[in-house]
Amino acid sequence: MKKKLLSVLLAGVMVISLAACGGGSGDGGSGDSDNGSGTTAESDEGGADSGSEGGHKLTVWTWDPAFNIPAIKEAGEIYKAEVDSEFELEVIETLSDDCETKLQTCAESGDFGTMADIILMQDNSFQKFVSFYPEAFTDLTDSGIDFSEFAEGKLAYSTVDGKNYGVPFDNGAVISCYRTDILDQAGYTIDDLTDIDWDKFIEIGKAVKEKTGKYMLSGQANSQDIVMMMLQSAGASLFNEDGTPNLVGNDALNECIDIYQKMVKEGIFYEVNEWDEYVSSITNEQCAGTINGNWIMATIMGMEDTSGNWAITNMPKLMKASGATNYSNNGGSSWYISSNCQNTDLAFDFMAKTFAGSVTLYENILPTTGAISTWGPAGDSEAYQAPQEFWSDQPIFTTVVEFAEKTPSNNTSAYYYDVREVISTAIQDIMSGGGEKDAILEQAQADAEFYYQ
Repeated sequence: MKKKLLSVLLAGVMVISLAACGGGSGDGGSGDSDNGSGTTAESDEGGADSGSEGGHKLTVWTWDPAFNIPAIKEAGEIYKAEVDSEFELEVIETLSDDCETKLQTCAESGDFGTMADIILMQDNSFQKFVSFYPEAFTDLTDSGIDFSEFAEGKLAYSTVDGKNYGVPFDNGAVISCYRTDILDQAGYTIDDLTDIDWDKFIEIGKAVKEKTGKYMLSGQANSQDIVMMMLQSAGASLFNEDGTPNLVGNDALNECIDIYQKMVKEGIFYEVNEWDEYVSSITNEQCAGTINGNWIMATIMGMEDTSGNWAITNMPKLMKASGATNYSNNGGSSWYISSNCQNTDLAFDFMAKTFAGSVTLYENILPTTGAISTWGPAGDSEAYQAPQEFWSDQPIFTTVVEFAEKTPSNNTSAYYYDVREVISTAIQDIMSGGGEKDAILEQAQADAEFYYQ
């Protein structure tokens, strides 16, 4: 029943990739077969897109030629130079949605023979797929990879029933980014916003708004990133331990909604409808800052004329919730080894000596991709500890790694995105006065439970 429901939920995207396991439709990549060194190859979806036949070669599905692709290519170069001179890594540019629909198509047909050896998946998506199709993935628990060196909160996304299925990649640790020049106008510094709770944040936000006219934060009203980050900062979530929805009687969720309502009411949180509007609220200097996954730094650093006027710190914590901290996560992805991999020993060793074992890898990809590790040893490297001029000479990279290590894990579910959409709609109803909060949450609980039938 659950597999049938998943098929229905993803039917829309499945239409464009019905033949995914047979080679795809050729909607990405340049078709280049070699980079000149013989180490990596990148092809579009019209090329070979199945697992390797063993030997010294591995194939990879991943996306983003500015981020994930150069990172995995660099890992291939390092492994070839330091471990196996005959190693070859074929990188097949595949959009995130296509990685998921290809995987599902293969799983539904019962034929995994055309899956790549290694697949990158978004952390919150993976839980759905491993729950319905565990046979598509390789258990990495006894692979020789030292998972204890990864941040616990990040590792939880790829851990199911006590088994490790993924190697964490990019860091989604939450940071608070503030304009120091705007704070200064209101009589505050970055230290005043460090290790505080949301009551103190609202107090400072009101003063900043009064003295500068700037909002403190902004966010999409229909996609509650801020509430999700608040929840995880206390190790809380929208789900029970068994993955079922927990919206009614969830004290932490109620506290988060109350804080959100207060920020909007006090005029310190600017609600927008679209992602582009959110970005514009930052780049057009409507807001004194933002709280989000650290990947938001790339957007902020596009504002070159503001260099030196930004600083980062941790996020505010809840006041009432048990286990409240100043640390959370938003976004990120992990590498998975498919059940089609014909040479798991090679795949295990490749991952163990690159993404789970190479400081050099993370140092090399940092300036070119901005990809920050959740692998602890990388944070001790010289590159991570270097002060960054744009960020008021803070050593932001090692700071982000420290934040990740302090982030609590929380319950998740195969239906994470579905229930998140339900609660986002419920919060909009609450904000618009569409009924009593308790009644709206009860309806949201019923709507969320639909996915579990």
